[in-house]
Amino acid sequence: MKKKHASLYRMVTPNHLCPWGIKAIDLLRRHGYAPEDHHLTSMEANSAYKKEHGYDETPQIWIEGERIGGYDDLRKFLHLPPDPKEGTTYQPVIAVFSVAFGLAMTTCWAQLGTLAPLRVLELFIAFSMAILGILKLQDLSSFATGFVQYDLLARRYVPYSSIYPFIEAGAGIFMIAGLFTWIVAPLALLVSTLGAISIIKAVYIEKRDLHCACVGGGSSVPLGFVSLSENLFMIAMALWMIAKKL
Repeated sequence: MKKKHASLYRMVTPNHLCPWGIKAIDLLRRHGYAPEDHHLTSMEANSAYKKEHGYDETPQIWIEGERIGGYDDLRKFLHLPPDPKEGTTYQPVIAVFSVAFGLAMTTCWAQLGTLAPLRVLELFIAFSMAILGILKLQDLSSFATGFVQYDLLARRYVPYSSIYPFIEAGAGIFMIAGLFTWIVAPLALLVSTLGAISIIKAVYIEKRDLHCACVGGGSSVPLGFVSLSENLFMIAMALWMIAKKL
């Protein structure tokens, strides 16, 4: 079967390779088009091309001689949903919890030679906390910017937004081995309770539309049930650790 013709103008320089151009070519090929690939080999050439034709962006795509527009326009033409880069998404949270659950099961098996449900749950929560702590710590400033928008304590004492990720990650690490329980568990209980109250107030009482800083700053995860569940899991884990020591 003869492939339909398409052409594309995209920026390809020694220092920059347009990612949307690459994605556009991939979409065209997967939908049965034979793209004719035209490279704009410098910033100046890219700017001149856009200025000459009155375009705001590259890549620019044509199909059978008809101009489609940029990458997002191509997705619309192909009847595809918006690119995952747009809008809210739970993908980061799903990724964290999936990996944490896999780590919990394999670690439990390595320790006990069986998948003890209670131990798997303990490890799952601990690994989740550690991973979420890492995501926050990779850019403390961005996390703090998002966190202070809804956390009650952070809004009154901003440095707490930089302390919280260390508490979360440290609690997860020490929970795995059951170390320093009388320090770790109360701290985890305190911050998770404050977090749960803050989310309930911001989302369910004040009805604010916010993004959750749980996976780090600048995330597109909506603040709501998933974020509240994270704190509730931490509360349950902290109470369980305290109960085990009594």
